[in-house]
Amino acid sequence: MLCQVFPEQYAQQLAEKVERLQTLLPQAPNLQVFESPAEHYRARAEFRIWHEEDDTFYIMFDQETKQKVRIDECPMAIKPIAELMPKLMDAIKADDALRSKLFQVDFLATLSGQMLVTLIYRRSIEGDEAWLTGANRLREILPIDHIIGRARKQKILLDEDFVTETLDVDGKPLHYQQIENSFTQPNPYVAQHMLHWARAVSGKSDGDLIELYCGNGNFSIALADCYRKVLATEISKTSVASAQINIAANGVENLQIIKMAAEEVTEAFGGREFNRLKGIDLNAYEFSTIFVDPPRSGLDDLTRKMVCDYERIIYISCNPETLARDLEVLTQTHEIQQTALFDQFPYTHHIESGVFLTRKA
Repeated sequence: MLCQVFPEQYAQQLAEKVERLQTLLPQAPNLQVFESPAEHYRARAEFRIWHEEDDTFYIMFDQETKQKVRIDECPMAIKPIAELMPKLMDAIKADDALRSKLFQVDFLATLSGQMLVTLIYRRSIEGDEAWLTGANRLREILPIDHIIGRARKQKILLDEDFVTETLDVDGKPLHYQQIENSFTQPNPYVAQHMLHWARAVSGKSDGDLIELYCGNGNFSIALADCYRKVLATEISKTSVASAQINIAANGVENLQIIKMAAEEVTEAFGGREFNRLKGIDLNAYEFSTIFVDPPRSGLDDLTRKMVCDYERIIYISCNPETLARDLEVLTQTHEIQQTALFDQFPYTHHIESGVFLTRKA
């Protein structure tokens, strides 16, 4: 879509997604649809940089034609990014040290007002005092909190490599550290809807929750007060570190996160011992609910089988095709109670969805 938006077509494109999801999940009842703003909804944006004689500008590549397209504005990006883009480019073009062999610019912003900009170069910037002076000046004249300079095997921080997002979920502010180059939900408005829905289907449970693929603790932190205790797992070392910071920032005391892959969790419940589980008594948990938010490939065979052992299943999916495949197995033992469509990516074919299942009587 190359940064274009079509607000007058938003309702129609959303209706088409609803129809497609209902076709893939014909047995799914009680579908809730959570809309995105029709414009200014992405809190992350990445642009290649193109140099032509005295001019420098943002570009993106058309996936179909492979041709470069000049980008002077991006109404998909949240307003702080959209407003910063031209001002930043003017400042870069006015400074030879910032402009020279600049290859890419990445933006990471938050609803809470923070901005991180990454400048990526095809030349060394280590020890380049002119570049350092120019980058520091950008923070003085523009609404940028943090700047990162990157080149091959080089990373220069001015002064942090993360922003802290604050999401309003059911009237409660939740704080999340979001690290540059790590996964975060790109549409914070819809992210708030997703957390609200997960809390709503969770209700207030006397049991415990286990979560797979927990990332930086996005869902597990929001769901912690819905359960007695929460155990969450994540394979990314960076995400686990962020999750620990987020747990402390939100004052959550009943959540523990361990660095394990979903397949390893299955093996641990099967009796295999892991050093990472030392000090954690799995038998002390009474898991009534499992929460999964797998990659586009969906659940692997072992995890799909393990998920069926729980009374309740909350499944967030970024791929309705693999979700439909997994539900063919899950609905043999469980019944779908609630479904949701979260329009994270307007004007694209991507569908983010949620399914809540309970064990059949």
